[in-house]
Formats: sequence, structure tokens, C-alpha cells
Amino acid sequence: MFGIINQMFGGNNAQADLKEILNNGALLLDVRTPGEFHSGHAEGAVNIPLQNLNQEIAKIKAQGKPVIAYCRSGNRSGMAAQLLSNNDIEAYNAGSLGQAKALLKS
Repeated sequence: MFGIINQMFGGNNAQADLKEILNNGALLLDVRTPGEFHSGHAEGAVNIPLQNLNQEIAKIKAQGKPVIAYCRSGNRSGMAAQLLSNNDIEAYNAGSLGQAKALLKS
């Protein structure tokens, strides 16, 4: 719970928590448009644009993994994390593409 709160408010422990979750097999989800995704994305990320996410919930849920979402600024990924959480999927907002890439490097 506190990891989620830290992530929402940018606490230092939040990045470490997300890194651990990612290392334990979480799905890294890019919710930007396909064009944005093809112009550059975090290694290993899956692209499901926010506007298509609702149709993919069952497939994501079937994987049984936590999801770490990112976008350009953190707004769309925040909405995605909320949508996934509302559908009983453990989900986190990594924020921007740069923040997601930093998770992979740390």
C-alpha cells in the first residue's frame, strides 16, 4: 500500500519497489499510441494504447502478473493503472517513458 502511495507522489522507495516488481516478472505496459511506441519504447514493453486497454483486460488478467504502465508524461499510464486496478489486476504507474527506462537500468 505504501509503495503505491510513494509511487503516486514520487517517493524514492517507489522506484525501488517497482524495480523489484518488474524483476519478479511484471508486465511492462506502454499505453501510448502505436506511433509513439514505434518511435521508441522501453525494452520488453508491450504496447496496448489506453483507448484499447478495456478490450484487452481479460487477456492481461489471464497472465496473472502485476502490470507496470507508462506513457509520455504519466497521465495516461495513471488512468491505465486505475482501470486495471478496478478490474482486480495489480497495477502501477511508472510515469513517463524515461522513468520506465530508468527502472530497467537501475
